Amino acid sequence: MKMAVILKRELSSYFSTPIAYVFILIFLVLASVFTFYIGSFYERMQADLIPFFSFHPWLYLFLIPAISMRMWSEERNSGTLELLLTLPISKIEIILGKFLAAWLFSGIALTLTFPLWISVNYLGDPDNGVIFASYIGSWLMAGGFLSIGSCMSALTRSQVVAFVLCGFITLLFVMAGFPLVLDVFRGWVPLLILDAITSLSFLTHYNSITKGVLSLNDFLYFISIIVAWLFATAIAIESKKS
Repeated sequence: MKMAVILKRELSSYFSTPIAYVFILIFLVLASVFTFYIGSFYERMQADLIPFFSFHPWLYLFLIPAISMRMWSEERNSGTLELLLTLPISKIEIILGKFLAAWLFSGIALTLTFPLWISVNYLGDPDNGVIFASYIGSWLMAGGFLSIGSCMSALTRSQVVAFVLCGFITLLFVMAGFPLVLDVFRGWVPLLILDAITSLSFLTHYNSITKGVLSLNDFLYFISIIVAWLFATAIAIESKKS
């Protein structure tokens, strides 16, 4: 399958430089610090991973753009984008291959936090169903972040600009359900619109999953976000090519 070739190429490129190892190390260190220290793991006297998962949206705001910023910007700067698009492979397969490689890479980083799961089982009797659902929710959310990052990277040659744009757009999606944002609209827009804004928030759906409920609604939300932004990526690439 041609898409698998792109996926393998992209995934191997992450590990061909120190960036992948630095990213994974930073993610693991920050995840541990947020869980055991900032999250007051020991003070809570409760063996679970609630602090660990509650910080993921904020970690992803900085770490996921660092993965996605090179997706297309690097190809454009190196002059290989035009060559890539002339290969006997569809643009959709290229986009999916690049995205899935980045998503798989983020999944590898997430999987390497598995010792934390073992630790809480050693220290107590956590609800492993909730933990498993939270891992799924975190990975789905990472996919949403990456799809936005893919589009931002396709819009610019600069990886720094792609990083900033991805961070800004994803922050809007994270903050959409916050009272701070909703209070701006409350009182002068219909309740239906307020509910729609809340439903756009990553946190609204992610928090629902971290409670141990893998609902079809939340799953479809993240898949829809991914599909929509990858479609936007295709439009961005086409507009830059013309």
